[in-house]
Amino acid sequence: MAAPKKGRRQPGQGRPGRALALILITLVALTGGMFLSGHTTPRLGIDLAGGTSITLQARSEPGQESAVNQTNMNTAVGIIERRVNGLGVSEAEVQTQGTDHIIVNIPKGTNEKQAREQVGTTAQLFFRPVLQLASGEPAPEGSPSPSASGSPDEAEQGDGDKATEGGDKATDGKSGEPEATPTTQGRAASGALKADATPSPSASADGKADPTPSPSASEGGSDEALMKKFEALTCTDTKERTAAAEGTKPSEPMVGCGQNSAGQWEKYILGPAAVAGTEIDDASAVIDERTGQWIVTMDFSSKGADAFSKITSELKTQQPPMNQFGIVLDGEVVSAPSVQTTLSKSAQISGSFTQESSQELANMLSYGALPLSFVEESVTSVTAALGGEQLEAGLIAGGIGLILVIAYLVVYYRGLSLIAIISLLMSAALTYTIMVLLGPAIGFALNLPAVCGAIVAIGITADSFIVFFERVRDEIREGRSLQPAVARGWPRARRTILVSDFVSFLSAAVLFVVTVGKVQGFAFTLGLTTLLDVVVVFFFTKPLLTILARKKFFASGHPWSGLDPKRLGVKPPLRRTRRTVPADPKEA
Repeated sequence: MAAPKKGRRQPGQGRPGRALALILITLVALTGGMFLSGHTTPRLGIDLAGGTSITLQARSEPGQESAVNQTNMNTAVGIIERRVNGLGVSEAEVQTQGTDHIIVNIPKGTNEKQAREQVGTTAQLFFRPVLQLASGEPAPEGSPSPSASGSPDEAEQGDGDKATEGGDKATDGKSGEPEATPTTQGRAASGALKADATPSPSASADGKADPTPSPSASEGGSDEALMKKFEALTCTDTKERTAAAEGTKPSEPMVGCGQNSAGQWEKYILGPAAVAGTEIDDASAVIDERTGQWIVTMDFSSKGADAFSKITSELKTQQPPMNQFGIVLDGEVVSAPSVQTTLSKSAQISGSFTQESSQELANMLSYGALPLSFVEESVTSVTAALGGEQLEAGLIAGGIGLILVIAYLVVYYRGLSLIAIISLLMSAALTYTIMVLLGPAIGFALNLPAVCGAIVAIGITADSFIVFFERVRDEIREGRSLQPAVARGWPRARRTILVSDFVSFLSAAVLFVVTVGKVQGFAFTLGLTTLLDVVVVFFFTKPLLTILARKKFFASGHPWSGLDPKRLGVKPPLRRTRRTVPADPKEA
């Protein structure tokens, strides 16, 4: 065989040190990210942490048989998820199952009765007049209660629902500058609601003239306790936001929070509910033909139209922000447009909408009471003790399997088993850190099927090592020394490993797509560990063996190296002798 040209590496040798350094740096970075995130253990699913699992079945209302569709199911999931998270359980999972089921998993022993009340009941949507508005974010300088009718503070706050420019165009258009509509709440209403009507100092002047509304506390029943609650409320705190509206009846004033278009929190004192969300017949996001911008249209029932006409006729005469009404979904203000004219059967909300934000608001208006009715199909309580026992049994099974795999590798591959064991540890470390980081990142929860997937992956990973080792041994049996055997055996082993892992990953991907619930945990873990197997074999096992092949212990074929030529049945190479050609007899 021709000797390799000088300066050219043998095929498959590459730079093993760089590959090892890359994977080690990756592991260090993942580990550092894990500690910096404050999460050092995987997020556990309901079967391991314990909790409540509620299965809801969707049913369409009479005459709306086509309502059970993917869009409505996703809308319902969003509303239910908001309610469940209001319980203060960040690990809650709300997901669709099939075409007409929603599964709600609430780990860590959340009160079952409370969870069922939150999940099983219909969401509450109301239109409430705004009595007072202020920033809901903590500020260094305190403004205890920036009253709506009050003072120049309004202009400074520029709080979401107030526009700072004049221009009471009752027709569709927005006031001159879009930035005057800084909040999702302060949106112009065309035909009805003008995105933030606007007063400037004149508002405060008038505000003085009619401070009667300012004590709109009297009008809205906003007594001293409500004012104290309003002043103390910090909307950036999830628990405070949730607690603010708890126990409030539709007939009572309330304190609530909402975000403006800049993502800043604002707090409101809202009067008693004037119109219920159930009075909305339809709401949709459309493009205004005149302005080319997205708007939201609403149509009310006859009863709702009367109530809406009455409240808007009162609000149109008020100074900002008391000319606004809050659209309140489950205690949170999702929008707070200002009113410039009396509205009745139909209304349009305009402002700085995108297609996504307009569709979201339209869905909330249409489906604030949930787009579908749901029947509670089953409620299952899982105790953490039971999950712990199952996890312990699973880990014992995995430990036994791992010990058997290691024992087989040591007996059969001897010194090579050290490479396999270190590679398994590297794979385990990568898997663990990634699972921990995926918890807060995408909500991945480690459940029992996921643990099973990780255990199955031990065999898949070990199989890749065996394929590689056997290819190297085959090359040694053909009479090659170790370094050429590694270089020539790797391309053949690589093809086999990639095909095998591709089949495993394809199976996991199909299983993930066609199944739901906990089985997806098994499929996800199996797919993840299969990808990591490829990474570990390519960037750790192969480079490590390439480096160790230069060491005397392995290169000389030590009996305990696992590469002993005698144990592998290597036959000594045939020595070629030069054939002698008999000389032609010379003729005399």
